[in-house]
Amino acid sequence: MKLTTLGAIFCIAGTSLQAQEAVTTPFDGSFEDATFAVESAIVDKGLVIDSVSHVGAMLNRTGADVGSEKTLFKAADVFLFCSAVVSREVMEADPMNIMHCPYGVFVAENAEGVTIGYRTYPQGPMQKVQTLLSEIVAEAAAG
Repeated sequence: MKLTTLGAIFCIAGTSLQAQEAVTTPFDGSFEDATFAVESAIVDKGLVIDSVSHVGAMLNRTGADVGSEKTLFKAADVFLFCSAVVSREVMEADPMNIMHCPYGVFVAENAEGVTIGYRTYPQGPMQKVQTLLSEIVAEAAAG
C-alpha cells in the first residue's frame, strides 16, 4: 500500500514538472550595448528592475575556489523584475505561479558572441509572462 501511494505521488509530481529551456537571441554588438538595450527595453515597458545578478563576474571570481579553471562567460548578467499587471493576472489564475517570480532576462557573452535570452514557462497563464519576455528581448535585440 505504501509503495503504491508513493508511486502515485511520483506520477502526479512528474506530470507537473516541466523542463525549462532557454530562448536565446544573438545580439549584434558589445555586451555593454546589450545590457543597456535590455535595461532600456524593461524600463520602456514601465517595469522596475529589482536587481541585476552579475553571474559572469561571480563565476569568474570563484572558479579557482571550486577547482575549475574554465571560463564560461566573458560576462553575464541576469536582470530580475516583475510586472504588477501580469503577475497579478497569472497568480489570480493560480497563486502557486508565485514560484516563477521574479522574471529574468539574461545577457551573456562567450567565445561565440553576445546572447540575450530568457527561460520558457509552462503552458497556460504563464505564457503571458513568456510573451512579455519575448517582447523585451525582441526590442533589445533590435537595438
